[in-house]
Amino acid sequence: MTDLSAAHDAAVTDRGRLAGSAYSSDRDLAARQSLYQWQTPRHDLPGIVAGQLSGVRGRVVDTGCGNGRFIQRLREERPDLALLGLDIAPGILAGVPGPVAVADATRLPLGTESVAAALALHMLYHVPDIAQAVRELSRVVARDGLVIASTNSDRDKAELDDLWQRAADDVLGTGHGPARLSLSARFSLEKAPAFLGEEFGRVETIPLIGSITVHDPEPVIAYMASYRAWADQHDVPFDATIERARTLLADHIARNGAFEINCESGILVCRR
Repeated sequence: MTDLSAAHDAAVTDRGRLAGSAYSSDRDLAARQSLYQWQTPRHDLPGIVAGQLSGVRGRVVDTGCGNGRFIQRLREERPDLALLGLDIAPGILAGVPGPVAVADATRLPLGTESVAAALALHMLYHVPDIAQAVRELSRVVARDGLVIASTNSDRDKAELDDLWQRAADDVLGTGHGPARLSLSARFSLEKAPAFLGEEFGRVETIPLIGSITVHDPEPVIAYMASYRAWADQHDVPFDATIERARTLLADHIARNGAFEINCESGILVCRR
């Protein structure tokens, strides 16, 4: 691992940064989530998760629940479930309905085999010790229960990476700007089965592939700006790069009528 990638990994997993700026509220997470309203086909992630839980009864824990998007949907569709939301960031839990607690994914405050299912959705890449978090998920889930995780592919949103690098090139004037920070690289869709397979005999991947088409720069710019908590990790003036990306994107849309982003992520359903 290079010094740069080690520094990025440390920043992506730093609890103070996660709780203190990245997820002190749901503003930035909501900006990232909102971009998907322009995706075709539209993947109803909370609906897919609810479908996977159709045979589950009892207690379900959402580890790293964020702003409670999945909990809210499950409360509406499955009022019979006893839902608990956990996250390390107290601020983002403020709007989550029902019981919540501040907790570390590597030390879950739950008894062994005490839940029927556990969710770990787009969050394991933020855990310093991913293997330990997977062991904890395995420990707290009943023998016949399941764990549902999700993450992005290494190929996800490559067009945004290209846009960022072009903007960074222009800001620095060096001809070779630094790459955009990837949050999910440590636990990408390509790496996730190996981590999960250490504890679960069956890991089924549900691929989620689509494309986002926008006719206005602002949803994309809001998505890129939502990485502000990691501005220091980009080795380029963050605000100036965002503004240059806005100009490049507006020019692209003026010439082509739209900007398209290819998305690739997945849901992993794990059983023993």
